[in-house]
Order: sequence, then C-alpha cells, then structure tokens
Amino acid sequence: MRRSERNPAVEIARIALGVVWLPFAWASAAPAAALRRYRASIAQPGQAAERARFDTRKWTAELLKHLEWRRFEELCAAYYETLGFTTRLTHSRADGGVEISLSAQASESVSAIVHCKAWDAYRIGVNPLEVLRRAMAASGVRKGVLVTAAKFSREAVNFAAQENIQLIDGAGLLAKLAELEPEKSLALLQFTTQGDFLTPTCPCCSIKMTSRKSIQGGRKYWGCVNYPRCKQTFFGTA
Repeated sequence: MRRSERNPAVEIARIALGVVWLPFAWASAAPAAALRRYRASIAQPGQAAERARFDTRKWTAELLKHLEWRRFEELCAAYYETLGFTTRLTHSRADGGVEISLSAQASESVSAIVHCKAWDAYRIGVNPLEVLRRAMAASGVRKGVLVTAAKFSREAVNFAAQENIQLIDGAGLLAKLAELEPEKSLALLQFTTQGDFLTPTCPCCSIKMTSRKSIQGGRKYWGCVNYPRCKQTFFGTA
C-alpha cells in the first residue's frame, strides 16, 4: 500500500538520478578515468551547435544513429537496469567494446550476455554474432543479445536464429524504449543526451577524441588526443 502512495514527482526524480549516475557507478573501479570522461563530456567546443541538430526531447532514429559508440553501450546497459536486471560490464572484447552480463535481481547466475554495435551504414553481418557466440560459450551462457542502432543482414538473422541470439535493431530498440513507463523512458533519454553524446570515445584511453584531417586528401577522421602515444582513429562524421 505504501508503494502506491509514493509522490510521483519524487519517484521520477529518484529514477532519473539513479539512471543518470549509473555509468559512473560502473566505472567505480577506475574513478579517475571516470572523472576525466565526465569532465571531457560537458565542455566540448562546438557541442552546442552539434546538439542543436537533434530534438533531445524524444527518442528518434536519427538520435540513435548519431550516438557515439560508448554512449550507445551505456544506454543499452541502463535500459536493462531499468527492466530490473543486474548488469556487470567487462572490457574483454578486442574492439574495445564492453560485454554486458545480465542477471535477475537476487541471482548470481548470468542469464544472458549482451553486445552492442553503434550505427553503421552497412547492415550488421555474421562476424559480431560469432564474437558473441564465443563469449556465450566461454561463459557457459545459453542466451545472447546483440543490440544495434543499424540493421541486420539476412545472414545475421539466420545465424542468430540457430544460436539462440536475440537481435534488436534500431527500430526494435525504439519500440522497446516506447514500451517503458514514460518517466523511465524520459530518464534514459536525459541520461543519454547529457554532455557530449556525439564525439567518439577512444577505446584505448576512454577519453573523447578530436576531429582531424588527413595530410593526403584532407579526409576528416577522429583521432585520440594522446597521439602519438595512442594511434587509435575512427573515420566517419568528424
């Protein structure tokens, strides 16, 4: 009875704050790195103009498409936390992405492993699914989930059906976000669009990258600010 008598405004604030700060709780093992990431995310030059391109008051396919890969991972993990799962993140993937292990509350056993792929102009093929299947086998987990802002190839769909892997594409993720209680969906949206959600994060250094141009051809790309110590680059909308 007391549960139904909670002040709705207080409940919304509690949920919003819980989700907003969740990623920094995940990074508690490396608080200095988390602090550097947070500071870098709130004062990127030119970000006001970039953010103005998007309607951050609602979930859209365009917003999902432009989320940088690390923020997309954080959205996916926070989404499953909102559903009531306990998540554990490990940085065991060769591409720098996280592996999200899902457990039911009050359970120590892992029920599923989630991998995420940010938007890509090409359809997601079988290769990322093979990586996920190997992770499932190594952990002894029978269910996998691959979430992307893009679309899947027919080969990927067939492969997933045989390997007990659930595929969630951009349209499917939007539908799942729409199925949440409005205040929970809003809290996830506020978390996802806080600070700099557009500039890619360096997989090696966990800090925001910077826009550069190649010497030959003038092609734009993202480079790590720790160059030449770190030579990580991303080509795309830099």
